[in-house]
Amino acid sequence: MAKLSSKQRDELLKVLQARFVENPNRHQWLNWAIVRARLDAQPDKLLSLHEMERTGGEPDVVGLDGKTGAVIFVDCSQQTPVGRTSLCYDDEALKSRKQHKPKGSATGMAGAMGIELLTEEEYFALQKLGEFDTKRSSWLATPAEMRELGGALYGEHRFRRVFIGCNGAESYYSSRGFRGSLKV
Repeated sequence: MAKLSSKQRDELLKVLQARFVENPNRHQWLNWAIVRARLDAQPDKLLSLHEMERTGGEPDVVGLDGKTGAVIFVDCSQQTPVGRTSLCYDDEALKSRKQHKPKGSATGMAGAMGIELLTEEEYFALQKLGEFDTKRSSWLATPAEMRELGGALYGEHRFRRVFIGCNGAESYYSSRGFRGSLKV
């Protein structure tokens, strides 16, 4: 990722602050001054947040890491980010496809962005803040033992419930992307 210009940095901070203020239910126990101080102390994290925003993730603060005090940003777009769809789960799955390869992998793209795929627990926690992925689904971080068997997890919200499912890691759909998290 390239470095942000000062104009891009300022615009991103305005967007993040506005989203933070508009959605207090996601972080009632936190104020923007603390978030801004953490961002100012770790300006390299702004590149990842910029990529989250650029690909449609609408990142917002949803928690604090109890051990480190880091602020946790998560993609809070209503549907899985549109700029991150049609991806198989990981690079191993991408290499295994002989024809009709997707444009990339969720874990590969997340790594390039400097973010992590949400875990099942994080996905359930996000769903307590609203109804996300009612029309799309999101790849989730998958336990190694499941991945070794060829599977990968995804989550979605249907019929007023959150569902966690499993597909072959090499599968991909125009309606499936991934949500990421970033600790600052």
